[in-house]
This record gives sequence, structure tokens and C-alpha cells, in this order.
Amino acid sequence: MQAMLRRYGYSLSGLTVLLTAFWLLMLVILPYLNLFKESFRPYLIAKDIGGSKDVFTFDNYLSILHEPTWTPHEIFGFQFFTPMTIHLQVFLMTIAFSCFATFVAIVACYPMAFYMAKVLPPKRLSTYLMILIIPLWVSELMRAFAWFILLTYKGPLTVILMDIGVLSDGVRWTWYLWGYSGVVVTLVYVYVLFMLFPIYNSMTSLDMNQVEAARDLGSPSWRTHWRVVLPHCKPGIASGSVMVFMLSAGSLLVPGYLDSPSSQWFTEVIYARMFEENDWNGGAAYAFLMVFACMIFVTIAMRVFRVGLSDIAK
Repeated sequence: MQAMLRRYGYSLSGLTVLLTAFWLLMLVILPYLNLFKESFRPYLIAKDIGGSKDVFTFDNYLSILHEPTWTPHEIFGFQFFTPMTIHLQVFLMTIAFSCFATFVAIVACYPMAFYMAKVLPPKRLSTYLMILIIPLWVSELMRAFAWFILLTYKGPLTVILMDIGVLSDGVRWTWYLWGYSGVVVTLVYVYVLFMLFPIYNSMTSLDMNQVEAARDLGSPSWRTHWRVVLPHCKPGIASGSVMVFMLSAGSLLVPGYLDSPSSQWFTEVIYARMFEENDWNGGAAYAFLMVFACMIFVTIAMRVFRVGLSDIAK
């Protein structure tokens, strides 16, 4: 703040702070507070709003548990049933596959980040970064639709695999992983750079003398990465995990194109409840359930990687 005052003066700095505070208050804080308040009120017809039925209640949040059905599951050939509502099942599957997409992004981005930071010559780095950034110039809608075309039954991917003899017939790729395979693949592709760049930024500050010392002491490559490189990159991995998870869990376009008839994303349930059923109160409650889940994920990520909120925000 002191540097800002010295550079821009009191007038311009004060105006900047006031405009930022006004933007946060009017476009973020107040709308969220109003939505949070409405999530505790029942969905009523116009004439009942403000009447005796218009009271604060937890029914909108508890509706995710109403009327459970015995849902079949199968793991390693063993079938069992659990009492679970449709919306609760969709909510848990959304959280689970968002975590899975985050894990896949970490596995894919870690070697890329290490190669960019410590192996790639500096004169070739700009070209490499350009190749990675150019796909971001295309809208998320177009990228999701491109994967929809690739993964369709007897689409380009299937045709290529059939031509080289890997497949004998068309494959419905989106039916794997309980119908979420296409969603996971596309989420990783769309948000992979949000994982790559935080890890890359963490690796750029790594002193390679530590890696060389570990190698000189006889440490294999996997142990060097596990004991030296990974601990140094924890803030970047935590930051990327938080961003990829929250973007994946809150995505609407990608599941809308890539999910199968047997799968659904929780954001689609929220959208349907708000705009198709016109139940903004129930939709707000479901939206805040997702917000609470994201807050829990951030807390767990901070504990697992042993970093603070300031490290994630860097």
C-alpha cells in the first residue's frame, strides 16, 4: 500500500481503492448475501411471499436428502445397495470426479512443468509457452464441442483406431467411468494450464544443486522428485489443485456437452432448479452446498500440502 501511495499519490490511490471496494460490494458481496438469505426461504407463489408461510428454514438444504432410493453399486464384482437420493448421488459424483480430474491434471502437468523449468533451453521456452497458450484463445465452448466431436460414436478418434486395427467397431467413449469419462478428459484439457503454470512458477525457484546433490548421494530419480522437487513445489501444486477443482466442480458447459444419458453434473441440477423449475430458493441452497464443498476441499488441500492461504494465493 505504501508503494502504491508513493507511485500514484493519495488521490489516485484512494480512487482506485474506492472503485475496487464498490465493485466487490455491489457485484460480489451483496448479491451473494442476498442469494444466501434466499436459500433459507421456501419456494412460494407470489401471493404467499411475505405471509405466514414465508419463514426461514433449512428445508432447501435438507431437500437433497428427501426420498432416498436404494441405488445399486458394483465394485470388483460385488454388488451392494445404498440409500441415496438422486441429487445427493449427483453431488457426490461431481465432487469425486472433480477430485479425479484434479489428480489427472497434477500427473499430466508435473513432468511438463519440470521439463519447462529445468530441462528446456531458455531460447525455446517462449515457443513452447506459445504452443500451450494458443488453445486458450479459443472459447471454452468451442473446445468442449471439439472433444464432443472427437468422442462421439464412430467419431474421428474411433475411426483412426479402427483404421490401424486397434478397434473392430465403434466405441461410446463417454460411457466409461460411469458415464463421466468424456467429462473428465475435457475438464483436464480445458483447465490444464491452471495447474501447469502454478507448478512451473514453483519449480523455477528450485535450486538444481539440491537435485544434483541427491543424485551424487545415490538417490534414484523417483526418490529425488519425491524428497526434493515435490516438497519445493507444494505451494504451486496446492494452488493449481484448488483452481482446477473449483473450475471443474463449477463447470456447466463441459458436462452439458460430454456427459452421458446416465450421468449428470451438479451444476446442471442447480441450473435446472433455478431456470427450469423457477425455484431460485432451492437452487441457491444447492449452489451454496457446492460452495461449502469447495471450501472443504481448499481446507483439505492446505492441510495435505501444509501450506497457508497466502501460499495458495501467490
